[in-house]
Amino acid sequence: MSDNTAQTPFTSGFVALVGRANAGKSTLLNAALGQKVAITSPVAQTTRKRLRAVINTDSSQLVIVDTPGLHKPKDALGKELNRSALAELEDVDAVAMLVDATKPVGTGDEWVAGHVKACDAPYKLLVLTKADLSGPEQMASQLEAARALLDWDDELVVSAKTGFNVDSFVELVSRHLPEGPRWFPEDMSCDATTEELVAEFVREKAFLNLREEIPHSVGVVCDSIEYARDHASIEATIIVEREGQKGIVIGHGGRMIKKIGTEARRDIERLLGRRVYLDLSVRVQPAWRRDQNEIRRLGYDAGE
Repeated sequence: MSDNTAQTPFTSGFVALVGRANAGKSTLLNAALGQKVAITSPVAQTTRKRLRAVINTDSSQLVIVDTPGLHKPKDALGKELNRSALAELEDVDAVAMLVDATKPVGTGDEWVAGHVKACDAPYKLLVLTKADLSGPEQMASQLEAARALLDWDDELVVSAKTGFNVDSFVELVSRHLPEGPRWFPEDMSCDATTEELVAEFVREKAFLNLREEIPHSVGVVCDSIEYARDHASIEATIIVEREGQKGIVIGHGGRMIKKIGTEARRDIERLLGRRVYLDLSVRVQPAWRRDQNEIRRLGYDAGE
C-alpha cells in the first residue's frame, strides 16, 4: 500500500529589515529570535554590521537580516553603512520596512521606500513599530502616511518591547517564503562570531553611557578570548579618534570604563553561559571613520 500523505514542503528564505535610524530594527530582531544578539541604543548608527538571525521550525527556516539605519552620511563610515543596508535589498525573499510610530513620516522614509519599491523582493511588508509609545490617533495618522509610501503587500503594527505582534511578524513573513533548504545549521541562532558579538556588546554599553557626539567616534575590537573550565578571559579595545575622547571613555579614576565593562560583561556572560573576566583598553586612532582600511578592519564595511 502506498503512502498518499502529502508532505508539507520545507520553506526557507531571507527577510531584510530596513528603515531610518532608530526605527526599531535591532529590537524587533532580538524579540523575534527570543535572545539578544543585536545591540540597541537611542544613538543613530548603533547598528554598523549586517546581522542575520535564524529562526527554525520543523517546516521552515526564516533568516532575518538586520541592517544599519539609512541616513544622510557625513563621512566614509556613514556612506559604507548606507551601502551595506541597500546591498541587502538585492537578494532577499522579503523586505520589511520599519516605520517609527512616534515620529512623523518624512522625506527620509520616502527615500527608503523608494529603494524598497525598486528592489526585486516579491513580498514587501510595512511594519509600524513602537506601538507601546503611540496613542490610537497618532497610530492611525502614521499608518495612513506610511501606506502612501508604497503599495504594500501587507502591514503590521508591532511593539518589540512588549512583544505585541512579534510572533505575528514571524508567521506572516514565514508564510511567504519559497521552498528551499536550510541555509544554516539548526543550532545556529545568528551568523556573527563570538568575537564580533563581544565587541558589539561593549560598543553598545559605550553608546549608552557616553555623552553627546562621542559614541559616533567609538569602535570596538575583541582582541582575544581564552576559555578555561568555568570562565572565559576576554581582552577588547575601545577605539576613539582623539585623546580627549580617550579620557572621557576612561573616566575619572577609571570609573567610566569600569561601568562599561561591568554592563557589557553581564550580556557576555549570558551569551557564553559562564563567568567572564573582561579587560578593556582604549586606543586613539585619529579620524578612523574616514579611513576605509580602518573601517574594513573593524568589520563595518559593506563587503563585496
